[in-house]
Amino acid sequence: MKKILIIGAGPAGMMAAITARRNGAEVVLLERGAKVGKKILATGNGRCNFTNIVQEPIFYRSEDPHFPWRIVEQFDARDTIRFFSRMGIYSRNRNGYMYPYSDQASAVLDVLRLELERLEIPVKLEAEIMSVGKEKGQFFVRTKASAYQSDRLIIAAGGRAAPKTGSDGSGYEYAKGFGHTLIPVVPSLVQLRCAEKSYRELAGIRAQGKVTLYVAGTWQAEDTGEIQLTAYGISGIPVFQVSRYAARGIAAGVPVTAELDFMPDFSKADFYSFLENRIQNNGNKTMDDFFIGLFHKKLARILLKRSGIALAKPADELAADELAKLVGHIKGYQTEVTDTNSFEQAQVCAGGVNTEQLRPDNLESTIVPGLHFAGEIIDADGICGGYNLQWAWSSGYVAGKGAVL
Repeated sequence: MKKILIIGAGPAGMMAAITARRNGAEVVLLERGAKVGKKILATGNGRCNFTNIVQEPIFYRSEDPHFPWRIVEQFDARDTIRFFSRMGIYSRNRNGYMYPYSDQASAVLDVLRLELERLEIPVKLEAEIMSVGKEKGQFFVRTKASAYQSDRLIIAAGGRAAPKTGSDGSGYEYAKGFGHTLIPVVPSLVQLRCAEKSYRELAGIRAQGKVTLYVAGTWQAEDTGEIQLTAYGISGIPVFQVSRYAARGIAAGVPVTAELDFMPDFSKADFYSFLENRIQNNGNKTMDDFFIGLFHKKLARILLKRSGIALAKPADELAADELAKLVGHIKGYQTEVTDTNSFEQAQVCAGGVNTEQLRPDNLESTIVPGLHFAGEIIDADGICGGYNLQWAWSSGYVAGKGAVL
């Protein structure tokens, strides 16, 4: 019977432990925190969007864009739903986003914890690791309280995002100690900070729109949804979806810009016609009142200011070139991205253990035989919508099963 040590009792570590034990291994799970799976409780606004039935390779990101999908295919969303169903989680489907029917993230954590207990997997909490290594073909982990030895080691220690949930980045040091290289780690699924002072006037406004991100003038990504304007810049799901590319550009020291389209359902030509018709019906209104019912008044004033149009100007006196300039700013509001918010605000990290040094069939190191990785510590991250938890389940399963075989 193989002895397996697992560092990290987050979603990937627990999945690896359960999978390895079910496949006949003797498993010990080490967790630096006082409880297992703390990060699960924060997912899905406390409801735990534990996977998504709409799956495509493009929903997962990495320096090797094909690598994450090769892992997800081995334990996909259907497997995840079955896995949790057998432990008692009945799923609720919200447009592909899967939640426990009870809408409680604690339910997902509880069934995992109970399965660890049922399988009699020892979980060592508050295990402060002092050293990790390999000697004479055996792995060792020394904590302040004890020392452990195993045939295989799985590092599922998480990344640096949301450190209050237990992710402190220590796993990266263990990986480097074994000779692995890291793709630079940056915040992802995070808010973007922008240069313009006008955001102070827009704080708290929400608007439907499309965010398009450019790094060094080159298109990187785009997403549509509710944009949240803050005192320091932009937030909301579409901002989160493109944020990893902004973080990468900022880390590289190149210009990063975002273009906000506040009327994404229209082409520029169609929106120009739409405004012409609006002027015919509301030409007597000042431009300060012209956008009532279309945009928040504070946002409308910023758009007018950028276009050089006086608030007191009657709408029916708007010249064609002024209207065209206004359409240009509404459909293409340019903003300079200067930074992301910190790892404390980020949902996940981009970057981590270089996938070129991992076998895609079992997530075993190509440098150190018997060493496996799972979860956020690997250079793989997903978009919002249950994809990062799916990566945790998939990678945990592949590493757990691979470590036994």
